Amino acid sequence: MRVKKLLIALLFASLAVLPCFSQTKSTQHEQIQSHISLAQKYLSEGKPELALPELKAIVALDPKNVDARGNLGVLLFFQSQYAQAVPQLHAALKLQPGLWKIQALLGLAETQLGKEDEGRMDLATAFPHIQDEKIKMEVGNDLIDSYSSIGDLDSAAAVVAAMLKAEPTNVSLLYTAYRLHSDLADQAMLTLAMVAPNSAQMHQVMAHELARHDEKDAAIANYRQAIQLDPHLSGLHFELGEMLYNSMDPKLKAQAEGEFKAALAVNPSDEKAELMLGDIAAKRGDMKEAVADYSRAVQLQPDDAEADTDLAKVLISMNQPQQAQKLLEKAVQIDPTDYTAHFRLSTLYRQQGRTEEAKRELEQYQKYKDMKEKLRKIFHQMRVETGKDTNEDADAAK
Repeated sequence: MRVKKLLIALLFASLAVLPCFSQTKSTQHEQIQSHISLAQKYLSEGKPELALPELKAIVALDPKNVDARGNLGVLLFFQSQYAQAVPQLHAALKLQPGLWKIQALLGLAETQLGKEDEGRMDLATAFPHIQDEKIKMEVGNDLIDSYSSIGDLDSAAAVVAAMLKAEPTNVSLLYTAYRLHSDLADQAMLTLAMVAPNSAQMHQVMAHELARHDEKDAAIANYRQAIQLDPHLSGLHFELGEMLYNSMDPKLKAQAEGEFKAALAVNPSDEKAELMLGDIAAKRGDMKEAVADYSRAVQLQPDDAEADTDLAKVLISMNQPQQAQKLLEKAVQIDPTDYTAHFRLSTLYRQQGRTEEAKRELEQYQKYKDMKEKLRKIFHQMRVETGKDTNEDADAAK
């Protein structure tokens, strides 16, 4: 188990100020106060092993003291005395539910004792209530391990998603998310293969996997077979259209337009299909049709920076810079990494004599272009890029 230094520090800090206890007999009260003073002294001196018997004495004198129970459980836990820590932590929670750090520690102790189900339940109950992000990360990591150990990948992935909201660039978390979602995909694929091996969905999954491994011809064949089985299955025509559009074979490439149109026949709200039809129209010089396709895409998805940028590029070629500028300014607000939009804006600003703004946009263009080039090289084998971006630099330079 991980060493939780930060958690130790925070919990020990709560031990430094033990509250006064309810009045009992005068002599008993004096004894309790004496033990409190000694416990505080030893903890302030960094001697928890000496504080331990003082806390035990307090609990013996006042079994309903929440703080003494909880703090005793904490000290026992961090001395690896899990079997003794669990009853104390349990008692503290029974006396005062909602002590989330205590409940998280209880879950960890139970896990150490092999009580996996109880530990997992306590960790899961405490996790969403813990406010300190660093402690939340530590508890979350143990909870992920616990869910993964029983094959509950959905619950593990949900914990990772919650943790990523707090630390979206945490490399370890990102890798864990990748691993879990990869395992979930494999699990779903195997289940689908068992329950419906000859279904359109199975061929669609096979096409995804084949495309990922750059087996393009086999992927296209599986997409076609899926369409034969269920021509109305969502996404099929568009995915096949993408494969065809990115083919080096002119005959296959020419078939892409028909698939994108078929995708729209199945789903008139398929914005990505509209964008691809706009690309095809623009490449053959039909700017009127390109504007119509891109405009429909913008209407379908007003917050898609790619649609705004694509429509702006065509408007610039049709000598409509003012409309184009509005779209490009909107695009970089939605997606600051859209380097094509930055490049186009730089050109428009320079034409208007807005030198500083043009320089700023050119700097942004170079920054995000370089960043995406690095990513493209890193993930080339994983086929992260759809293939559409490969022409962005040439389009931006026109």
